[in-house]
Amino acid sequence: MTNLMCNDRQQHTIVLGGAGFIGSHLCRMLLKEGRHVLCIDNLSTGSLSNISSLFANPSFRFLRHDITQPFPSEVSQIEFLTEIYNLACPASPLRYQQDSVHTLLTSVIGSINALNLASYTGSRILLASTSEVYGDPEISPQSEDYHGSVNTTGPRSCYDEGKRAAETLFSDYYRQYGTDTRIIRIFNTYGPNMDSEDGRVIPTFINQALHGMPLTINGDGSQTRSFMYISDLLSGIRRVMDADIPALPVNLGNPEEVSINQLADIILQITGSNSEVSYRPLPIDDPLQRCPDIVRAQKLLKNWQPTISIERGLRLTIESTKLH
Repeated sequence: MTNLMCNDRQQHTIVLGGAGFIGSHLCRMLLKEGRHVLCIDNLSTGSLSNISSLFANPSFRFLRHDITQPFPSEVSQIEFLTEIYNLACPASPLRYQQDSVHTLLTSVIGSINALNLASYTGSRILLASTSEVYGDPEISPQSEDYHGSVNTTGPRSCYDEGKRAAETLFSDYYRQYGTDTRIIRIFNTYGPNMDSEDGRVIPTFINQALHGMPLTINGDGSQTRSFMYISDLLSGIRRVMDADIPALPVNLGNPEEVSINQLADIILQITGSNSEVSYRPLPIDDPLQRCPDIVRAQKLLKNWQPTISIERGLRLTIESTKLH
């Protein structure tokens, strides 16, 4: 496990969960910026196919590793390591409920391991938290000052509470040890390379529409989400990492609300599918409304805001899905 990364004076970055949907896009962007990138993933939900095109790049390395376990000593010895992005956790309810205990451990023990690495190397570290820390919200839109309404014992708690605990760790490591931490709360994000089998609504609807299957909607479809295209998220992530806002949570999402029924209609229209729509019971603790307040992001991140409309983003995602 030698030469995980080239020890030249070029800046080095670690992306935990780098073979996942968001992580693989982030790895690709960082390489374009001229950084050396070490992608670490246990491949429980990430896929080598997401990063296969990156292996030919001499500035890219991959390590299969579960962050609930201590990092190999070679990782802490990487020279000029300046940034760590912690995206390592299953993000879809279907996936994170399959091994709920490990999901919680990934957020808690994994964050401790990542924070210890950042502290030892003097790296800045960013936590990819989630809008799920707000639970089933009692207010809308949700600002970073809202503390949420979360069920601590339900089937989604392993993810929701795990991310809340990770935020606490990132905040306490900053206060207690001076670790240079960043926290983002990601709202629903979509784009090319999403796993069509992981249960999230956009890849599920697209897959069903393209194959002429009924679009399955949980509940009556009136519940809303705020969908952001992957490129808008990436620009927000980079700005948070670069900004002087240690341990301050920042919402990254699109404040335009779309009901699940509206989403289904848009996808059917773009694909030209004749698929019907079917309804099934709403899962336990599934939030009825999700909308970000992005005032903090706009103030602190050089007027950052999403620029890709839901229609354009879905067209790009559907076109990519057809090619694969």
